[in-house]
Amino acid sequence: MMSKKVRHPNLENLFQEVDSFIPQTNNLQPPKVGISSNRKDGLSCLAETYIESVLKAGGVPVMIPVITDINALSVIVDSIDGLILSGGGDLSPLYVGEEPIPLLDEGDLFRDEYDLILLRLAVNRQLPILGICRGHQVINLAFGGTLFQDIYSQNSQPLIKHSQKIDRIYPSHSVRIEDGTHFLRKIYGDTKSLLVNSFHHQSVNIVAPEFLAAATAPDGINEAITHSEKQIYGVQWHPEAMASADDESMLKLFCFFTEEARVFRQAKELHEKIITVDSHTDTPMIFPGHFDIGKKEGGKVNLPFMEEGRIDATFMVAYIPQGARDDESLRRATAYAIERLQEVKQQEELNASRMGIAYTAADIANLKKLGKKAILLGVENGYAVGKEIENLQLFKDIGVSYITLCHNGANDICDSARGEAEWNGLSPFGKDVVKEMNRLGIMIDLSHAAESTFYNVLELSEFPVIASHSSVRALCDHPRNLTDDQIKAIAARDGVVQVCLYAGFINEDAEKASLSDAIRHIDHIVNLVGIDYVGIGSDFDGDGELIGCRSSNELINITVRLLKAGYSEKEIQKLWGENLLRVMTRVQACSNK
Repeated sequence: MMSKKVRHPNLENLFQEVDSFIPQTNNLQPPKVGISSNRKDGLSCLAETYIESVLKAGGVPVMIPVITDINALSVIVDSIDGLILSGGGDLSPLYVGEEPIPLLDEGDLFRDEYDLILLRLAVNRQLPILGICRGHQVINLAFGGTLFQDIYSQNSQPLIKHSQKIDRIYPSHSVRIEDGTHFLRKIYGDTKSLLVNSFHHQSVNIVAPEFLAAATAPDGINEAITHSEKQIYGVQWHPEAMASADDESMLKLFCFFTEEARVFRQAKELHEKIITVDSHTDTPMIFPGHFDIGKKEGGKVNLPFMEEGRIDATFMVAYIPQGARDDESLRRATAYAIERLQEVKQQEELNASRMGIAYTAADIANLKKLGKKAILLGVENGYAVGKEIENLQLFKDIGVSYITLCHNGANDICDSARGEAEWNGLSPFGKDVVKEMNRLGIMIDLSHAAESTFYNVLELSEFPVIASHSSVRALCDHPRNLTDDQIKAIAARDGVVQVCLYAGFINEDAEKASLSDAIRHIDHIVNLVGIDYVGIGSDFDGDGELIGCRSSNELINITVRLLKAGYSEKEIQKLWGENLLRVMTRVQACSNK
């Protein structure tokens, strides 16, 4: 039974108590934890034990009605800081292409649809999610795992009893906490096992990809799962029943989850206050012709994703692969870059109410005030410049903020980190390019440049430079990454290194490359040269993606991790855009004299 404050029925006293209440200031308010409802006899309902457990853990419970209106659920999900998927009846096997077996209960397809929509909306926004019993199974199914429709008829090994008749406030069996780094280990430390209650006959069979088994019953039935990088957890038992009865071990689980929701709330609020910039995406190249970033189609960067991830600005570059260097090929490369840039600028007309093209740091700030996203322009590969110095003015007039001097292979400007060296750094024409970019106020991007080119540019450039999408060679030995000496050299010139989220630059075993690895690269640069010289350049749509951070809507996960690691809000503000915009403003100032 949920504990309640007992008041005598006195209207004057009740209203006086309400009117004298002073809410906490915004940053001290507890996180709002949405709880999915069950559905019985046409009613959205919820056991009060869920509500009591969230309250005891310091959160504000928000009961979410069983509806399938995606717009309405989207508004609700935007307003909460964490989601608990509650228990209930059987899930339909039709969602995974299976036919029902005789021992499956009828279930409720309407609630199945509701839970899956709600989960997907929360996942798209990166909310912390805790699945309980049925919710645990919903998570596993939604992420590609499989379920036992009935553990007793679909298992050959002997099973313990998984559906108790005693009150759920009492445990009925134990679970083994698996080894590894996961949420149960964070909560319970070196504890080997937990006593839990049990009320189910469906369960997780094969754990979903990117998830780990976190607890197992003595008979081998899965009892808990966790995403390897995201704040998504599931438990098969009913901790809310035990926590509401003051079971300390189960209350710890709700306290952990409420803290996850609090940190996510802090991340959301921080993104509302600061300017967040992704310095490198290749979105224009994945569309052969016209495209519309107002829609979720094809790529990893678009306005809906930026809105879900609370990202303010992104650089979309015209990428040109290195090709032949005869006059006709160079002319085509220049024309292609111009066509891609114009297509990006066209987005401003297609989505005028949601975005604008930004050319300066002030433009980004003004667009944010208007509630719009900012798109900035860049060119990846100076091959687009050809051998005509006048093309730099052309790109400046279009609105290009930076040019990556090369890509994979030498061009007429310089040598690349990949391929055979031709110039031992900058070519004579390349030296003129550096001086002209300085004069025009175009940032010089040294990602992809050979070390010889890198140091030539630093010696010649009057202004700071950037590496728009490069990571740390000391942590991942790839020629595209920067050595510690290069990072120090950029910092000494007040430039900035934008950590790239390309798997092969983050972990030498690219299949394992994760958000945790990216945080290690950020930490390394901060420890090496300080917080003022690092940022994020995702390389999304140029094959950039990591487990835990695959598209623009997932970039807020970086902020969550940095907050957990102890970075201050001011430090995160620098990393998410202030450092890069400092360089851009300084470089552009020269062309305004």
